[in-house]
Amino acid sequence: MSTLQALLHYQEIDRKLFKLENDLAKSESYQKYAKLRKFLKAAPEKLDALEAKAAAFKAEAASLAKMYQQVEVTLADFENLEELIGGGADVTFYKKKVQSVIEKLKKLKADVNALTASIQATDEEYQALKKKVKAAQKQYEPAEEEYKSAKSAVEGEHKAYKTQLEEEAKKVDEAVLKRYLTKRKEGTPFPIVAELVGGRCPVCGMEPPIAAQGKLATGIECDSCHRIIFKE
Repeated sequence: MSTLQALLHYQEIDRKLFKLENDLAKSESYQKYAKLRKFLKAAPEKLDALEAKAAAFKAEAASLAKMYQQVEVTLADFENLEELIGGGADVTFYKKKVQSVIEKLKKLKADVNALTASIQATDEEYQALKKKVKAAQKQYEPAEEEYKSAKSAVEGEHKAYKTQLEEEAKKVDEAVLKRYLTKRKEGTPFPIVAELVGGRCPVCGMEPPIAAQGKLATGIECDSCHRIIFKE
């Protein structure tokens, strides 16, 4: 058997294996299982992030409380304001100080309102995520079992293709097979290997350059579609 024929035979079995694996990967059972697995894997990190966010809000609340206490201390200075003014204190000075306190209170009120809204939104997000996690945990085991059942149904066929490929690999030139497997790993669509038809690549129709004609017996890469093309 020629290098090309051996490789084409190998490719045909590999194509069947690929279709089997691809069909399983696209199956509803796998898609549901994979989606739940991905969600549950990422959920702890998201919950931790929300908890860290809540801790930051707690620290911010403590800071606002401290600022409010400082304003209260300032307000205490105005308890005897009438006496101070009566004693000849500078009214302008106290007016400015009052205005400053008012501005601080306005700022504190705005900050507290914004913080309250953030805390509420974060708590709602956290609670919603926890509910989703619980729901996903209930669905995960049945989904996993359904996928395992679907996988088990094709396991025999899958194993048979693998065994055939191991046997066929022994018949293919090692260097040529290595090139094929590299293309396969890169995700090159089937056919990865093809025989020239009418002197042209059967996939894209490109004619190989004259300088490469002498290498077609061992296979060259098509300049257009990057398949491995042969001519016996």
